[in-house]
Amino acid sequence: MSRMTRRQNGPIVVVGDVLLDQDVEGDATRLAPDAPVPVVEVNAERCRPGGAGLAAALAARDGREVVLVAALGGDRASEMVRALLPSGVRLAEVPWEGTLPVKSRVMVDGRPLLRFDRGGGTPGPAGAGVREALAEAGAVLVADYGQGTAAAVRAPLGEAARRVPMVWDPHPRGGRPVAGARLVTPNEREARGFVGRAVPEGDDTLRAHSRRGALLAERWQAASVAVTLGERGAVLTPAHCDDPLYVPVTTHSDGDPCGAGDCFAATAMAVLADGGLPSEAVGRATEAASAFVAAGGIAGAAWRSPEAVGPPEPWHDPADSGVPRGLTEIHALIDRVRSRGGTVVAAGGCFDLLHAGHVQFLENARRTGDCLIVCLNSDASVRRLKGAGRPLNPAADRIRVLAGLGCVDAVAEFDEDTPERLLRELRPEVWVKGGDYSVRDLPEAAALREWGGQTLVLPYLDGRSTTELARRAAGL
Repeated sequence: MSRMTRRQNGPIVVVGDVLLDQDVEGDATRLAPDAPVPVVEVNAERCRPGGAGLAAALAARDGREVVLVAALGGDRASEMVRALLPSGVRLAEVPWEGTLPVKSRVMVDGRPLLRFDRGGGTPGPAGAGVREALAEAGAVLVADYGQGTAAAVRAPLGEAARRVPMVWDPHPRGGRPVAGARLVTPNEREARGFVGRAVPEGDDTLRAHSRRGALLAERWQAASVAVTLGERGAVLTPAHCDDPLYVPVTTHSDGDPCGAGDCFAATAMAVLADGGLPSEAVGRATEAASAFVAAGGIAGAAWRSPEAVGPPEPWHDPADSGVPRGLTEIHALIDRVRSRGGTVVAAGGCFDLLHAGHVQFLENARRTGDCLIVCLNSDASVRRLKGAGRPLNPAADRIRVLAGLGCVDAVAEFDEDTPERLLRELRPEVWVKGGDYSVRDLPEAAALREWGGQTLVLPYLDGRSTTELARRAAGL
């Protein structure tokens, strides 16, 4: 059997930092009247998984089994990435504390005019599912984008490098590759930064790139290093070898190079997973990356429409310490949602001790529209409804906990026994209540009908209640 047709047992596991990439495409034919800047008439918006998510999607193109180990949270961008990943990619998640980075490009005539980034956070500890995925891997690709995911699973990555082929695509803000990687693929700029003054900064010869690769292979204890040079190809330097291999690009293209590095790494990984040598991997990867750019790059790939999963950004500002609470802020939020054709959903309750039933209810409520506002009973309102000793947690604490849920976009407190007055102020399209109610029993339902709104009742999880939790905690 040919070395290039034999596949490793186990899936390709892609480990790294996932981003949400967004392209806003349009035409620019005039300048703004108030400043010498182009006015872009937007024609389309496209979203796709970025970073390690793109590498995993590319690795799965030929029907391979791919597992993506990545940090994702409960924010809107994380939800988008989950929905946009192709069906051939299975997730093994690391918890993400923060909001997933979103990188947005404004594109005119197929070229970027402006890019703005938002979001950020840190990955939490990897669970048993992640370690199991790496233990069962037939090959591993690390797509490090400097957000910390590779560092969070470094120990199992080191074990995997001793068993199976590993390609490591490094990042200046990331950690060094684990010892034993089969192929490390820095680009030209990254290689210069990694070696510093060990090779003269201005030396752009193939010999200099080979020297950089040799230094990095020794430093990282890697089997080989391929310094990618964009439209000029790549230079492969095996460890302890004085014979570097230069792989030129046979066809040139002036297309969008975004994603070409991920295509290079994913292709090289597939060749190594099939038993190929690093020289074969770099040769095939160079051809694939060139063809990828010529075919339109990431814009030429097929992605699910973002309309299928809603807008990419959270409706509240990720930089805020909490979600909107004041009516002025909440009305501004509602205006933004409705200006984009979105549906405003409101849900109510005391949420005294937040439990799994509450979380499921709120997540389901959020899925009924594009923005979820929680109408929260004040302390006085809870006391009147539940009796002495309640609430167990004051309103400030309950708001803080609710604001930490990725499905909650705003929290509005009310002091009455029912939220009717607040609902007339907010006028949501959908009002959701949890429990064993019927719509006709809810006094708020009549208010919703005044402006054509809809009332829904969603069940809580059986056996979960604040009263029962409090009773058990007290040992009763």
